[in-house]
Amino acid sequence: MKVSEAMTRDVRIANPTETIEEAAKMMADLDVGSLPVGDNDQLVGMITDRDIAVRAVASGRGPRTKVRDVMSQNVKYCFDDDEVDEVSRNMGYIQVRRLPVINHDKRLVGILSLGDVAVNAANSAAQALGGISRPAGAHSQRG
Repeated sequence: MKVSEAMTRDVRIANPTETIEEAAKMMADLDVGSLPVGDNDQLVGMITDRDIAVRAVASGRGPRTKVRDVMSQNVKYCFDDDEVDEVSRNMGYIQVRRLPVINHDKRLVGILSLGDVAVNAANSAAQALGGISRPAGAHSQRG
């Protein structure tokens, strides 16, 4: 199955000049934890609720901080004509739950989430979740 058959096409995009407050409100409205960041019809980054919490709030930055100042610029993505099985294995390997989907003109055409994979290719979703859930470091919160 191709990514274009499983992805979500209606994707809201944050602008790098918007504030993190605006991005957070958009995330809340959509009930998502991340947004692709686009500029001039090109994917330039991703902003997550974690970026806002760790790179902004924990560093003393306020709600008027620009998205470009805290977004992740090293964006992982896939192409709309990639195979879902291959992409979901990659999602597990790089430990992400969503990937922006671009076409070969480098335009954002959708987003592929673990949920999209689960609905359309259950075995691929199980494989991706196994990879995403593997510990990446010391996460114990016990004293």
